[in-house]
Amino acid sequence: MDLREFIAKCDEKGELKRIKKEVDWDLELVTISKLNEFKKGPALLFENIKGYKTPLLTAAMCTESRLALALGMPEHYSLCEMAKEWVKLTAKAKIPPKVVSDGPVMENVIEGDKVDLFSLPVPKFFPLDGGRYIGTAHGLISQHPDEGWTNVGTYRMQILDKTHAGVQLLRGKHAELMLRRHRELGTPMPTAVAIGEDPALFLFASTTAPWGISEYDLTGGVLGAPMEVVKSDFTGLLIPAGAEIVLEGEMNPDPASFRPEGPFGEYTGYYSAAAGEEFPKPVFECKRILHRTNPIFWITMTGLPVADSHLSGALQVAASIWSDLGDMRIPGVQSVYVLPESGGRVTAIISMKQMYPGHSTQVLTAVAGSTSGHYRLKILIVVDEDIPPDDMSKVWWAISLRTDPERSVQIVRRTRGGPLDPGVYIENRDMGSKLLLDATIPFEWKKKPIVTHLDKDMVAKVEAQWKEYGLE
Repeated sequence: MDLREFIAKCDEKGELKRIKKEVDWDLELVTISKLNEFKKGPALLFENIKGYKTPLLTAAMCTESRLALALGMPEHYSLCEMAKEWVKLTAKAKIPPKVVSDGPVMENVIEGDKVDLFSLPVPKFFPLDGGRYIGTAHGLISQHPDEGWTNVGTYRMQILDKTHAGVQLLRGKHAELMLRRHRELGTPMPTAVAIGEDPALFLFASTTAPWGISEYDLTGGVLGAPMEVVKSDFTGLLIPAGAEIVLEGEMNPDPASFRPEGPFGEYTGYYSAAAGEEFPKPVFECKRILHRTNPIFWITMTGLPVADSHLSGALQVAASIWSDLGDMRIPGVQSVYVLPESGGRVTAIISMKQMYPGHSTQVLTAVAGSTSGHYRLKILIVVDEDIPPDDMSKVWWAISLRTDPERSVQIVRRTRGGPLDPGVYIENRDMGSKLLLDATIPFEWKKKPIVTHLDKDMVAKVEAQWKEYGLE
């Protein structure tokens, strides 16, 4: 499914609002989008942006129904149900992309002096941002120079001038490791940036995939069909054939070429740093722009939760944790939920059926050391199988009445930190810690507390006569 098909489906289901009034790209557009998200409103397609003819899509997946639509899943699915289905699909064979000779993205080619990143309706998000951010709902494409596999990742990108954008490649990210290898080889890194790609590809691009596994393969596995890609005659990279826009060029791996980027109002609801305190970032030099005829620009919102980036992030991390636990063959996991309110990346709750002493601790420590859990995830909570992890009233009941602080709390120190975590002093964020909270009734207790339950037969009788009580 390309972005246009997704928009058409949203429109058909009454999940899209077309904004025809002229809107300024400078703060006004994002302000409208953010207030709409707070109200859990529809996806917005801005069709009249001041100074531009290109429309812009936002709030694409800020409800669970639209998130399910993007993944081809039933619209009534909850985040937990989507994560469970995601795990089932990705457990099957990955489906590599299909290389085609041409695609809609090749309809228009802009090169040379005509390349201008400001030709796109790139908004300014928040008042203290360092500039206009062209990359929020995109996929930055690179290839390992030795191993040959393709990485598609979402790393924020700020326009610096007509042909250059600063890219926040945090240490340890796959594209950053590839750039490091190019530094050792003394070569620039061919780079492409897909904007308006298949929504499912964006979901994988903005999560943590295992090293050596392409997001193209994972997306194909979930969708049940290979993604169509074109091998670029310019960069040699595989680019999505149906993307709205693709920027092509290279990144210089030499730190001497890095330039200041930011600050930016991040997914945490805080700025990444104070003005002037951001460290220099690698720079993407755009040498060619490909786009479909009448392209659609796409952004995802950040700032205070819950935006679409928080909801999609929560799904990605939950599914990845569940998949990692499955790969480690740890039994008993019933469901995994990541709080969208935590930025979709910081707090995870795992429901499990305990099967032996120490089982709950095994789950907590396994998540803490997993591919998806070792980075950014800061608070891990495990609950018994009778607690739905997305029912916060029951989760808090378990936290309050099934824990003993002396027994139930562990802190794991010197873990990989979250560089954007405002709860950690900015100069110490490379290293972090994790809170492990065991909110289960210990397996080994011979005398377990007894939960009160309503009589099932009486519940059925009362529900059958509900309207007779004068209740709605």
